[in-house]
Amino acid sequence: MTSAPELTVIRVPVSDPRVEPLLRELGHEYSTRYGEDAQDEIARYPDEEFTEPYGGLLLLLLERGEPVAGGAFRRYDTATAELKRIWTHSAHRGRGLARRVIAELERAARTGGYRRLYLTTGPRQPEARGLYLATGYTPLFDTEADPETIGSLPFEKHLAVRERTGKAPDQ
Repeated sequence: MTSAPELTVIRVPVSDPRVEPLLRELGHEYSTRYGEDAQDEIARYPDEEFTEPYGGLLLLLLERGEPVAGGAFRRYDTATAELKRIWTHSAHRGRGLARRVIAELERAARTGGYRRLYLTTGPRQPEARGLYLATGYTPLFDTEADPETIGSLPFEKHLAVRERTGKAPDQ
């Protein structure tokens, strides 16, 4: 029996060539689900917002050196990071990689001093909606309403405060 390949988590700038599959697939996904204007969502925020000096972060999960999943956050306000660009390569979906990305982003946000995470997903992304509900995010919308009547679906999650020992609290 062979074990699953080990995943490596790396922090990278948006300009890193390994980010290209993430941006390309997200652009295709958004355009397929929402139309041609969806590519604008990718370009909405300047790249520097996803760097540590600006309170942000972009990370990739690599398997055998190849990007298989990734995600980012940017500063929303002094206590809140906004999750963006959560992605799993189309050939690697169904393996729990998006959950791993979210866990890594949560850990980094907590370490960076954020106390709350915020995100929005589109009404035509039921997989993302299910992922955020399954990973403990609170919907800030009526979950019984037709998502198309709401538009962007906002979620939040409050992060546990670190103990004085510096150890992360049990989850």
